[in-house]
Amino acid sequence: MRSASLIAAVASLAPLAAARPLDDCPANETVVTEIEIRPDIKHQQIEGFGFSGAFQRAQLLLNVTDQVQQELLDLIYNRETGIGFSILRNGIGSSNSSYNDWMNTILPESPGSPDGEFNYVWDEYDSGQLFLAKKAVEYGVERIYANAWSAPGFMKNNADDANGGLLCGVPGSFDGNSACEHDWRQAYADYLVKYIQIYAAEGIKISDVAWLNEPDLTTSYASMRSNAEQVADFLPILHKTLEDAGLDVGISCCEQTGWQATQQMVSQIQALGVEHLLTTWAGHEYTSPIDAPLDTSLSVWQSEYCDLNDRWTAAWDSGVSRGDGYRWASILHRALTVGNVNAYLWWLVVQDEATNDNNNEKLIMVEDGEYFLSKRTWAFAHYSRYIRPDAYRVETRGGDLSASAFENKDGSLVVVILNPHYHDETVSLELISCRHRNKGWGKVTAWLTDEDHDIEEVEVEVDEDGYVKAELPARGLITFRAVAEE
Repeated sequence: MRSASLIAAVASLAPLAAARPLDDCPANETVVTEIEIRPDIKHQQIEGFGFSGAFQRAQLLLNVTDQVQQELLDLIYNRETGIGFSILRNGIGSSNSSYNDWMNTILPESPGSPDGEFNYVWDEYDSGQLFLAKKAVEYGVERIYANAWSAPGFMKNNADDANGGLLCGVPGSFDGNSACEHDWRQAYADYLVKYIQIYAAEGIKISDVAWLNEPDLTTSYASMRSNAEQVADFLPILHKTLEDAGLDVGISCCEQTGWQATQQMVSQIQALGVEHLLTTWAGHEYTSPIDAPLDTSLSVWQSEYCDLNDRWTAAWDSGVSRGDGYRWASILHRALTVGNVNAYLWWLVVQDEATNDNNNEKLIMVEDGEYFLSKRTWAFAHYSRYIRPDAYRVETRGGDLSASAFENKDGSLVVVILNPHYHDETVSLELISCRHRNKGWGKVTAWLTDEDHDIEEVEVEVDEDGYVKAELPARGLITFRAVAEE
C-alpha cells in the first residue's frame, strides 16, 4: 500500500515495452546463441528471494478452506512445485487497532515516560503474520525479516504513528511544534527487541530487523521520517540493545523508496562512521530503479517492489502492463546482474480483488475462497525455486540474451535465460571450469515459461561435445538445472 504521491512517481518510471519491432529473422529460422558458463568465477552470494504478508494480507490465507490454504502455502514456499520463497518480511505493528491496513502494536498504551511501566500485549496473531511465519519455518525458511514502518505514536514528535514525524530524541525531534516530552530512543530499541523475543518464544527466530521503512516518504498510514544524521544517532543504540539482549540478529537499513536515494544514504552513513553496525543495506525501486551496485561490502537487498499502477493482469507479455511476467523476469535479471543484489523481495504475495483498485501489487489474487495466479508468480519461481540461499552468482559470457548463472551450495548449477527478442532461439551452453572438468554437466533439466507455459519441463540435449542445448521461444524464460550424477 502506497501513497498517491509515490504511485504518481512510480508511473513515470520504466516505460512499458515499445511496439513490437519487425522480426529480423526469416520465417521459421531459429537463431543459435552460444553462452559460456564459468562457475570458477564467482560474484555475489545469494541470500534468497522473498515477500511480505504485512498490512494484514496474511489473514487472507486464514479465511479459506484447509485445502485452498495448503495449496496456497505450497505455491508460496514449496521448492519443487511452488515459488520456493526463502525470505519472509514481517511488518512490526505500531497502531492501536487493526482498522483498514493498520497493524497492531505490542504496546498499545503509553507508559507515560521511558521510566514508566511497559505493559506489552501479545495477541498471538500479529495480523496473521505469526501463522505465515510458523508455516515458513515448517517449509525450511530461515530468514524472517522484521521491519517496522514506525515507532508507536507516543514515541514520536507528531504523536501519531502515521503521517511521518520523527522518533523523539533523534536530532531535530524537539524542534518547532514538537510533541516530544521525553527521549524515547532507548524505549524504541527495547520495543523492537521485545518483538523479536516474543517471536522467539513462539519458536521463530527473527534473523534480521529494521526500524525504518521508506523514511524519505510521509504517508497517511504508519510512517516515520529519518535522515542520515538521525539514522547514525539511533543505530548504535539499537545495536547495543540487541547485543545486551544476547540476540544474534542482523540490522538492516534503510528501505529508501528508490535506488538513487539508497545510494545517497549509503554514502552518508559511511561518512558518519557507523556502517559497520549494519548487516544489510535495503532499498526499494519505486522512485528509481537499480542501475548499479551499491558501493559497500555489506549485503544488499532489494527489499520491496511491485507494480502499483496498472490493474490486475495474469499476462506474460502483453506489452501494455507493468505487471507482465516478462517485465518482472527482466527486472529480476537486472537486479542480480547489474545491481549485484544478494536478495530480492516482492511486496505482497496475496491480496484480494477490491483493495487498491485491484492493482498488481500482489502475485496471487485471493477472492471468495479461490485464488488466481499471475505470470509474475512463475517469473519469481524461475529464480527462487532453483537458486537457493548461499548460492553464488557465477560468470556467463557470450550472446545477447539476458543470461545469469548460479552455483548452489550442493554443487548444482542453475542457468536462467530470458529471450528479449521476438524470434525463437536455440540456446547452446558450454561449461568452462577446472572444478567441473571431469564431472561435466551431469543430469540437466530445464523449465520454460512464456505465454503458453508455466514453468513446464522442456526437452534438453547434451551433445557429444558437451554442449547443453534447448529451444527458447521468443520472449520466453528458461531455467536449466545441472546436477552431478553419482
